[in-house]
Amino acid sequence: MGLLAGTVFDRPPRCERCDRLETECTCPPLAPPSTLIPPKQQTARLSTEKRKKGKLVTVVRGLSAAGNDLPALLTKLKTSIGAGGTLEGEELEIQGTHLERVRQLLEEIGYKVKG
Repeated sequence: MGLLAGTVFDRPPRCERCDRLETECTCPPLAPPSTLIPPKQQTARLSTEKRKKGKLVTVVRGLSAAGNDLPALLTKLKTSIGAGGTLEGEELEIQGTHLERVRQLLEEIGYKVKG
């Protein structure tokens, strides 16, 4: 007798949708949860803004949260530039004036850039 004999873990796996054995299941495969928009079809708009106490930030706008992985893009920009930043809604904010460096990085990824 096995260690898990007679428990839920001893049973063969079943499909969550039709409750048949996975080997007998005829359910179509699940579609991916979300589809990302290719960077070539999007335009990022760059600008610099002044914040409290005279601090300058570089702002990236125009990229939708539904079609992009904005947290991953922000992390990539921050590590490449060596500056801090945050995600405010659908805007990426990077501390300092880094327009040229951000423009270059976004163009390397494949985005169209204005500003």
